[in-house]
Amino acid sequence: MNPEELNVIQALGKANATEHLTDREKHLIGLAVTITRGCTHCTGGRFSKALEGGISRDTLHATADLVAAVNAGVAVRTVLQGIEQSGCDGPECSV
Repeated sequence: MNPEELNVIQALGKANATEHLTDREKHLIGLAVTITRGCTHCTGGRFSKALEGGISRDTLHATADLVAAVNAGVAVRTVLQGIEQSGCDGPECSV
């Protein structure tokens, strides 16, 4: 393990220890992060822990839908900005 990974682990531990978020909020935020990062193992673990924590499947599915929608929006905006910055204005540039 390199030192950067240790710093990340320590930061995650501090974030999880906060009293400013409920356990429910921590579960949902953690799930959103693992989905965004694309880690299927972590997402499965987060999903299971959230269920064990009393969060309904409907809520977890709604969270996944929201994360997907937000990430899709970010992807579209990134493409549009990339096209604008490239100076390309022909039909081959349309999305």
